[in-house]
Amino acid sequence: MRKLLSIGMFLALTAAPALAARADNEKETDRMENAGTVMEEIMNIPDDIPQDLLDKAECVIVYPSVLKAAFIVGGSYGRGAMACRSGEHFTGPWGAPSMMALEGGSLGFQLGGQATDFVLLVMNPRGARAILSSKVKLGAGMSAAAGPKGRDASAATDATLRAEILAYSRSRGLFAGISLEGSTLRPDNDANEKVYGKKVTATEIIRKGAVPVPPSGRKLVSLLEKKSPKNHSDPDSLK
Repeated sequence: MRKLLSIGMFLALTAAPALAARADNEKETDRMENAGTVMEEIMNIPDDIPQDLLDKAECVIVYPSVLKAAFIVGGSYGRGAMACRSGEHFTGPWGAPSMMALEGGSLGFQLGGQATDFVLLVMNPRGARAILSSKVKLGAGMSAAAGPKGRDASAATDATLRAEILAYSRSRGLFAGISLEGSTLRPDNDANEKVYGKKVTATEIIRKGAVPVPPSGRKLVSLLEKKSPKNHSDPDSLK
Protein backbone atom coordinates (compact mmCIF):
# COMPACT_ATOMS: atom_id res chain seq x y z
CA MET A 1 0.00 0.00 0.00
CA ARG A 2 2.78 2.41 0.94
CA LYS A 3 4.51 1.63 -2.32
CA LEU A 4 1.35 2.40 -4.26
CA LEU A 5 0.91 5.67 -2.36
CA SER A 6 4.50 6.63 -3.09
CA ILE A 7 4.04 5.91 -6.78
CA GLY A 8 0.82 7.91 -6.81
CA MET A 9 2.46 10.87 -5.10
CA PHE A 10 5.42 10.72 -7.48
CA LEU A 11 3.14 10.70 -10.52
CA ALA A 12 1.10 13.59 -9.14
CA LEU A 13 4.20 15.68 -8.43
CA THR A 14 5.73 15.04 -11.84
CA ALA A 15 2.46 15.72 -13.67
CA ALA A 16 1.66 18.95 -11.83
CA PRO A 17 4.14 21.19 -13.71
CA ALA A 18 2.97 19.87 -17.07
CA LEU A 19 -0.68 20.43 -16.17
CA ALA A 20 0.08 23.96 -14.93
CA ALA A 21 1.95 24.79 -18.15
CA ARG A 22 -0.91 23.45 -20.24
CA ALA A 23 -3.44 25.55 -18.31
CA ASP A 24 -1.24 28.62 -18.76
CA ASN A 25 -1.02 28.01 -22.50
CA GLU A 26 -4.79 27.56 -22.75
CA LYS A 27 -5.31 30.84 -20.90
CA GLU A 28 -3.35 32.70 -23.60
CA THR A 29 -5.14 30.98 -26.47
CA ASP A 30 -8.48 31.77 -24.80
CA ARG A 31 -7.41 35.41 -24.54
CA MET A 32 -6.65 35.53 -28.27
CA GLU A 33 -10.00 33.92 -29.06
CA ASN A 34 -11.73 36.44 -26.81
CA ALA A 35 -10.05 39.27 -28.70
CA GLY A 36 -11.77 38.05 -31.86
CA THR A 37 -15.12 37.81 -30.07
CA VAL A 38 -14.81 41.34 -28.66
CA MET A 39 -13.91 42.76 -32.06
CA GLU A 40 -16.88 40.99 -33.66
CA GLU A 41 -19.29 42.32 -31.05
CA ILE A 42 -17.98 45.88 -31.35
CA MET A 43 -18.19 45.82 -35.15
CA ASN A 44 -21.87 44.90 -34.79
CA ILE A 45 -22.65 47.97 -32.65
CA PRO A 46 -24.67 50.46 -34.77
CA ASP A 47 -22.52 53.45 -33.77
CA ASP A 48 -19.19 51.66 -33.95
CA ILE A 49 -15.67 52.39 -35.24
CA PRO A 50 -15.86 54.53 -38.41
CA GLN A 51 -15.25 52.38 -41.47
CA ASP A 52 -12.90 54.89 -43.07
CA LEU A 53 -10.66 54.86 -40.00
CA LEU A 54 -10.55 51.06 -39.87
CA ASP A 55 -9.68 51.07 -43.58
CA LYS A 56 -6.72 53.37 -42.86
CA ALA A 57 -5.43 51.45 -39.84
CA GLU A 58 -2.23 49.45 -40.23
CA CYS A 59 -2.91 47.39 -37.10
CA VAL A 60 -5.68 46.70 -34.59
CA ILE A 61 -5.06 45.82 -30.93
CA VAL A 62 -7.83 44.27 -28.83
CA TYR A 63 -7.69 43.91 -25.03
CA PRO A 64 -10.66 41.88 -23.77
CA SER A 65 -12.02 42.25 -20.23
CA VAL A 66 -9.35 44.42 -18.65
CA LEU A 67 -10.06 44.95 -14.93
CA LYS A 68 -9.15 47.89 -12.73
CA ALA A 69 -7.99 45.47 -10.03
CA ALA A 70 -5.27 44.25 -12.35
CA PHE A 71 -3.64 47.68 -12.23
CA ILE A 72 -3.69 48.05 -8.46
CA VAL A 73 -1.28 45.18 -7.86
CA GLY A 74 2.23 46.14 -8.93
CA GLY A 75 3.41 44.49 -12.13
CA SER A 76 -0.05 43.44 -13.27
CA TYR A 77 -1.41 44.39 -16.66
CA GLY A 78 -4.07 43.75 -19.26
CA ARG A 79 -3.31 41.44 -22.15
CA GLY A 80 -4.65 41.14 -25.65
CA ALA A 81 -3.77 40.57 -29.28
CA MET A 82 -2.47 42.77 -32.10
CA ALA A 83 -3.12 41.99 -35.77
CA CYS A 84 -1.56 43.95 -38.64
CA ARG A 85 -1.79 44.03 -42.38
CA SER A 86 1.08 42.09 -43.93
CA GLY A 87 3.70 43.28 -46.37
CA GLU A 88 6.53 45.81 -46.20
CA HIS A 89 4.11 48.74 -46.39
CA PHE A 90 1.16 47.15 -44.55
CA THR A 91 -0.83 46.71 -47.75
CA GLY A 92 -1.29 42.92 -47.73
CA PRO A 93 -3.86 40.66 -46.04
CA TRP A 94 -4.18 40.66 -42.26
CA GLY A 95 -1.58 38.34 -40.74
CA ALA A 96 -1.05 36.25 -37.61
CA PRO A 97 -1.59 38.19 -34.36
CA SER A 98 0.96 38.90 -31.65
CA MET A 99 0.08 38.96 -27.97
CA MET A 100 0.37 42.39 -26.35
CA ALA A 101 0.43 43.91 -22.85
CA LEU A 102 -1.21 47.12 -21.64
CA GLU A 103 0.10 48.67 -18.45
CA GLY A 104 -0.72 51.26 -15.81
CA GLY A 105 -0.85 55.00 -16.22
CA SER A 106 -4.21 56.58 -15.43
CA LEU A 107 -5.96 53.56 -16.88
CA GLY A 108 -7.02 52.16 -13.51
CA PHE A 109 -8.95 55.32 -12.68
CA GLN A 110 -10.75 55.28 -16.00
CA LEU A 111 -11.92 51.69 -15.63
CA GLY A 112 -13.93 52.40 -12.49
CA GLY A 113 -13.79 48.79 -11.28
CA GLN A 114 -15.69 47.42 -14.28
CA ALA A 115 -14.47 44.91 -16.83
CA THR A 116 -13.63 46.96 -19.90
CA ASP A 117 -12.76 45.94 -23.45
CA PHE A 118 -10.34 48.11 -25.40
CA VAL A 119 -9.79 48.40 -29.16
CA LEU A 120 -6.84 50.44 -30.42
CA LEU A 121 -6.30 51.43 -34.05
CA VAL A 122 -2.68 51.95 -35.06
CA MET A 123 -2.85 54.60 -37.76
CA ASN A 124 0.64 54.73 -39.29
CA PRO A 125 3.63 52.46 -39.98
CA ARG A 126 5.95 54.32 -37.61
CA GLY A 127 3.60 53.66 -34.71
CA ALA A 128 3.21 50.01 -35.65
CA ARG A 129 6.96 49.42 -35.88
CA ALA A 130 7.58 51.21 -32.58
CA ILE A 131 5.02 49.10 -30.74
CA LEU A 132 6.39 45.86 -32.16
CA SER A 133 9.99 46.62 -31.24
CA SER A 134 9.70 47.89 -27.66
CA LYS A 135 7.54 49.39 -24.90
CA VAL A 136 5.95 52.71 -25.89
CA LYS A 137 4.19 55.26 -23.68
CA LEU A 138 1.02 56.79 -25.06
CA GLY A 139 1.03 60.56 -25.05
CA ALA A 140 4.83 60.72 -24.73
CA GLY A 141 6.63 58.44 -27.16
CA MET A 142 3.48 58.08 -29.25
CA SER A 143 0.49 60.35 -29.86
CA ALA A 144 -2.89 58.93 -28.86
CA ALA A 145 -6.47 60.20 -28.89
CA ALA A 146 -9.99 59.03 -28.12
CA GLY A 147 -11.37 57.59 -31.34
CA PRO A 148 -14.46 59.15 -32.94
CA LYS A 149 -17.56 56.98 -33.40
CA GLY A 150 -20.04 56.70 -36.23
CA ARG A 151 -20.08 55.58 -39.81
CA ASP A 152 -17.50 58.13 -40.93
CA ALA A 153 -14.86 60.29 -39.30
CA SER A 154 -15.77 63.57 -41.01
CA ALA A 155 -16.51 65.23 -37.65
CA ALA A 156 -13.17 64.25 -36.12
CA THR A 157 -10.70 67.01 -35.26
CA ASP A 158 -7.37 67.40 -37.02
CA ALA A 159 -5.61 66.45 -33.78
CA THR A 160 -7.57 63.22 -33.62
CA LEU A 161 -6.85 62.34 -37.22
CA ARG A 162 -3.12 63.02 -36.75
CA ALA A 163 -2.89 60.66 -33.75
CA GLU A 164 -0.87 57.49 -34.16
CA ILE A 165 -3.25 55.56 -31.88
CA LEU A 166 -7.04 55.90 -31.73
CA ALA A 167 -8.54 54.23 -28.65
CA TYR A 168 -12.02 52.89 -27.92
CA SER A 169 -13.54 51.23 -24.86
CA ARG A 170 -16.64 49.18 -24.06
CA SER A 171 -17.93 48.83 -20.52
CA ARG A 172 -21.43 47.89 -19.31
CA GLY A 173 -22.53 47.85 -22.92
CA LEU A 174 -21.42 51.43 -23.55
CA PHE A 175 -19.02 52.02 -26.43
CA ALA A 176 -16.95 55.21 -26.62
CA GLY A 177 -13.60 56.74 -27.47
CA ILE A 178 -11.24 56.89 -24.49
CA SER A 179 -7.95 58.58 -23.64
CA LEU A 180 -5.18 56.16 -22.67
CA GLU A 181 -2.42 58.75 -22.27
CA GLY A 182 0.14 57.66 -19.70
CA SER A 183 -0.44 53.96 -20.36
CA THR A 184 2.17 51.81 -22.04
CA LEU A 185 2.00 49.16 -24.76
CA ARG A 186 4.51 46.39 -25.31
CA PRO A 187 4.79 43.01 -27.01
CA ASP A 188 4.14 40.03 -24.72
CA ASN A 189 6.63 37.53 -26.11
CA ASP A 190 6.20 35.11 -23.20
CA ALA A 191 2.53 34.83 -24.18
CA ASN A 192 3.52 34.44 -27.83
CA GLU A 193 5.61 31.40 -26.90
CA LYS A 194 2.59 29.86 -25.18
CA VAL A 195 0.28 30.53 -28.13
CA TYR A 196 2.67 29.44 -30.89
CA GLY A 197 4.55 26.70 -29.05
CA LYS A 198 8.00 28.22 -29.64
CA LYS A 199 9.97 31.36 -28.95
CA VAL A 200 8.91 33.97 -31.49
CA THR A 201 8.89 37.75 -31.23
CA ALA A 202 6.13 40.15 -32.19
CA THR A 203 8.24 41.48 -35.07
CA GLU A 204 8.87 37.97 -36.39
CA ILE A 205 5.16 37.16 -36.22
CA ILE A 206 3.82 40.33 -37.82
CA ARG A 207 6.58 41.72 -40.03
CA LYS A 208 8.32 38.50 -41.08
CA GLY A 209 5.36 36.09 -41.26
CA ALA A 210 7.28 33.54 -39.17
CA VAL A 211 4.16 31.63 -38.13
CA PRO A 212 0.72 30.96 -39.63
CA VAL A 213 -2.47 32.25 -38.04
CA PRO A 214 -3.20 29.92 -35.09
CA PRO A 215 -6.70 28.47 -34.61
CA SER A 216 -7.26 30.85 -31.69
CA GLY A 217 -6.54 33.86 -33.91
CA ARG A 218 -8.66 32.91 -36.91
CA LYS A 219 -11.81 34.72 -35.76
CA LEU A 220 -9.98 38.04 -35.31
CA VAL A 221 -8.04 37.80 -38.57
CA SER A 222 -10.96 36.59 -40.70
CA LEU A 223 -13.19 39.33 -39.28
CA LEU A 224 -10.66 42.05 -40.12
CA GLU A 225 -10.15 40.59 -43.57
CA LYS A 226 -13.91 40.65 -44.14
CA LYS A 227 -14.52 44.13 -42.69
CA SER A 228 -11.44 45.87 -44.10
CA PRO A 229 -9.67 43.82 -46.79
CA LYS A 230 -7.68 46.75 -48.25
CA ASN A 231 -5.57 49.52 -46.76
CA HIS A 232 -6.97 52.87 -47.94
CA SER A 233 -4.22 55.03 -46.43
CA ASP A 234 -2.40 57.51 -48.66
CA PRO A 235 0.32 55.37 -50.32
CA ASP A 236 2.95 58.02 -49.57
CA SER A 237 2.18 57.74 -45.84
CA LEU A 238 3.02 54.03 -45.89
CA LYS A 239 6.59 54.38 -47.17
